[in-house]
Amino acid sequence: MALENDTQAPDFELPNQFGEHVRLSDFRHKKPVALVFFPLAFSSTCTSELCELRDNLALFADKSIELIGISVDSKATLRAFAEKEGYAFNLLADFWPHGAVA
Repeated sequence: MALENDTQAPDFELPNQFGEHVRLSDFRHKKPVALVFFPLAFSSTCTSELCELRDNLALFADKSIELIGISVDSKATLRAFAEKEGYAFNLLADFWPHGAVA
């Protein structure tokens, strides 16, 4: 399902790289959220794109935008990926059922 810009995404809950459950609706009426879907942790393209976001995280923070990455990788894979690349934002695991949110 494709959404237009500024369209409210359906609510979902997924675990982050630390196993904490993150629910999209927890941010509603508090701050805007930028959802970034990426297919595979550790791939060169995804790493490059997420590193660009990491390096410009202040731009999101300055506008009080919550940045959230979502992939079909497991929590353990996302944790290792975040630690290796220094990502200081939530990476959510849409692992099982595989891609149910994405």
